[in-house]
Amino acid sequence: MKIPLLDLKAQFRQIRSEVLSVIESVCDEQGFILGRRVEAFEAAMAEYLGCRYAVGVASGSDALLLSLMAAGVEPGDEVLTVPFTFFSTAGVVSRLRGVPVFIDIRPDTLTMDPEQIEKRLTPRTKAIIPVHLFGQCADMEAIMDVADRHGVKVIEDACQAIGAGRHGRKAGTFGYAGCVSFFPSKNLGGIGDGGLVATNDGDLREQLLALRVHGSRSEYHHDHIGLNSRLDAVGAAVLHVKLRHLDGWNAQRARNAASYQRLFGEAGLGEHVTLPVTDAGNVHVFNQYTIRARRRDELMAHLKAREIGHRVYYPVPLHLQECYQPLGYQHGDLPVSERMAREALSLPIYPELPDGHMERVVEGIGEFYAGVSPRG
Repeated sequence: MKIPLLDLKAQFRQIRSEVLSVIESVCDEQGFILGRRVEAFEAAMAEYLGCRYAVGVASGSDALLLSLMAAGVEPGDEVLTVPFTFFSTAGVVSRLRGVPVFIDIRPDTLTMDPEQIEKRLTPRTKAIIPVHLFGQCADMEAIMDVADRHGVKVIEDACQAIGAGRHGRKAGTFGYAGCVSFFPSKNLGGIGDGGLVATNDGDLREQLLALRVHGSRSEYHHDHIGLNSRLDAVGAAVLHVKLRHLDGWNAQRARNAASYQRLFGEAGLGEHVTLPVTDAGNVHVFNQYTIRARRRDELMAHLKAREIGHRVYYPVPLHLQECYQPLGYQHGDLPVSERMAREALSLPIYPELPDGHMERVVEGIGEFYAGVSPRG
């Protein structure tokens, strides 16, 4: 039985007629760049997230980059973020010739440790980018408290957490800006790249509307130097269709996570794997179901031989990446992130995942550890 990590075709089969119909409509209209389709989706996303504005852009990476540009990040400015995340979280800082300052993560939720923020702040700190990793919010109350006291803007990387919440608020709505990705593997995945910035700040919205079209507020007049970073009409129309299904898909991901919790408990694998933890007050949407596994790389070889899908997010923390060697970080500087890079393993969690597949995943892991001593 081959078990994929992700099966996008299973989702498409459910909504095929809706998606193809709306694509045909956009093609009949021949309006592909911005326009009413994008505006309608932006309005729907703002309503869904519970914020005043949403601005569609070309990718989640661009959402982060444009938000930093609007926040006024300049060469030499410092931006605090975490090293256990996708590269673009820090890469966008470097693109502006800013300096990413890495803060370690909590060992339970794998999100930014708020207790470490204050000691890394300097007069050059311009922004903080907490990452809502794998589908759940960082401790935004604690992060916002520090940021507000020091006058630092918070830009949420919610690229993996659309629909997630904390104490009744959606991910991406706590700070100055919230950045979302519509990469196809996300919980709300598009038919190509796409992203969005959520905000309650009207001035930021106006800046983003210009920055995404080369800094232009009126045709051929440029107040700023921006980017070509537009969410296209076909992509927006398809995402608008899929948005109607998002809460149901997220609920199924949560049910699958609960099934894994039960199956791992029944298998008695607690000596070998550590299961995901949902922080108090959080609604976790499980973009990834990520365990911590002893002898992970050997386990991966075992799963691969049995055609059980899995993946490591992320094998090298950002502070140890070759391109960031000039920043001077050493092995051991951020021990929790480094440990997670050695132990984290993501398993299939997509909404359409059959129960039998989850059972086989846990059986396969149990087979590997059957001959391993608790301290092996």
